[in-house]
Amino acid sequence: MDLELKGKTALITGASQGIGLAIAKSMAQEGCDLHLVARDPEKLNAVAQEVAQAYGVQVTPHAIDITQTDAIERLMAECPKVDILINNAGNTPRGTLLNLDEKTWRNGWELKIFGYINLTREVYRYMAQRQKGVILNVIGIGAEKLEYAYVAGSMGNAALVAFTKTVGSVSMDHGVRVLGVNPGWVETEKSKKSLKKRALLELGDEERWRELTREFPRGHLLAPAEVADVVTFACSSKAGAISGHVITVDAGFANRGYAPPDCA
Repeated sequence: MDLELKGKTALITGASQGIGLAIAKSMAQEGCDLHLVARDPEKLNAVAQEVAQAYGVQVTPHAIDITQTDAIERLMAECPKVDILINNAGNTPRGTLLNLDEKTWRNGWELKIFGYINLTREVYRYMAQRQKGVILNVIGIGAEKLEYAYVAGSMGNAALVAFTKTVGSVSMDHGVRVLGVNPGWVETEKSKKSLKKRALLELGDEERWRELTREFPRGHLLAPAEVADVVTFACSSKAGAISGHVITVDAGFANRGYAPPDCA
């Protein structure tokens, strides 16, 4: 199926690893040129070179911290014309109400919650003028499967779901689609770190963390590419009627009655 993405330009945040990197590869495979954003310039430059060589598309790295007040303005000056925005950057901390201090909580929200909102505002303004574009927010299953031990993430993700649905409910009047994806537990460094901590507590050996994944659907975590391919399709013209909705990609995990014990 031709997703009609060849020649389009996508801006992806949090693109140097995990889901963001998988999305970059999936989009590039469809012929989409890329602007990749992350904070670590060395890792980002290596990723940009890898993707460009593998798929023959134009890849421009932007080593920017989007929590800084002038960063988004600078980013828009560097890549003013994009067809697709994929908000993916985030590292919201795990923890309960009692063991998460205000500074840690706010720092997590500055990147993911306000980072998404502020970048969406600027890109949406440009897309609405052109009467075309797609904005996709990679949010998270915490919005649906609420966890006290992930209170900042569950609250923040739920807010982003509401944000996505609110803006996406009217955005097509301006020719813009705004939608989201809620990934379940994906095999990323953050997930592995959490599971290793739990494996150390329960099994006495952090390297046995994969044994804990047997309680997830299919007995293992999602591969980043499984989320990325859904994102790529959702950004394509083949999903042109989808706006104001969030797609869950979790192999059924959110609807299970049993939640794994806290991994914080």
